[in-house]
Amino acid sequence: MGFDVRRFDIYRKIPKDLTQPTLTGAIISIASCSFIAFLLLVELSSFISTDMKNEMFVDQAKPDDKLLVRLNVSLLKLSCDFIGLDIQDDMGRHEVGFAENVRKIPFNSGGSCRFEGEFLVNKVPGNFHLSTHSARMQPQVTDFAHVIHTLSFGEEIREDNVPGAFTALSDIQMNDKNSDSSFDYYIKLVPTIYQDLHSQKWYSYQYTFANKVCVAIHAKSKVGVVRHS
Repeated sequence: MGFDVRRFDIYRKIPKDLTQPTLTGAIISIASCSFIAFLLLVELSSFISTDMKNEMFVDQAKPDDKLLVRLNVSLLKLSCDFIGLDIQDDMGRHEVGFAENVRKIPFNSGGSCRFEGEFLVNKVPGNFHLSTHSARMQPQVTDFAHVIHTLSFGEEIREDNVPGAFTALSDIQMNDKNSDSSFDYYIKLVPTIYQDLHSQKWYSYQYTFANKVCVAIHAKSKVGVVRHS
């Protein structure tokens, strides 16, 4: 008779007619199966959930690189005839009444103006602002009360519920100040690369801001300034 490897089986099968179920054994079996099912669900949930990872990098900007700006703001007490976009920076750029890719939409019977624009600025410290500098005639009252609907930089991330401060100034209202007030916003930009689960990348910018409201002495000097760095 040949050698039988089954002699090494330490989990030998007991005939069913020699076993007897007990309440304790049933409770332990149910608890064990429930615990195993719970672990499987936790691991499955962890596997299919989105994991957000953050990495720091240094922005290697070149001197001729440009930054896309998207601005959408309502001037509540100024007509579109008086509103213009001015851009200036530390490289010597100084444009008054910039009009490329800019739309001015009157509302409230023409007494208010919705300003929408997409424009490029140099990646150097500078500012852009809405003012009446480019108007042929100055209004009798220059009131820059406004609502910022959107201000964003870089590529627009076309996904919902993306965490981060990509539109930190959205829905900011400044309509209860002195009519002689000017408004300055100081912005610190942080380059951000967002990559989705399909490896598609967007090169955008998050930002933080601080703002200052002051009363202008001369009506023509009142502007809404956004200073970026």
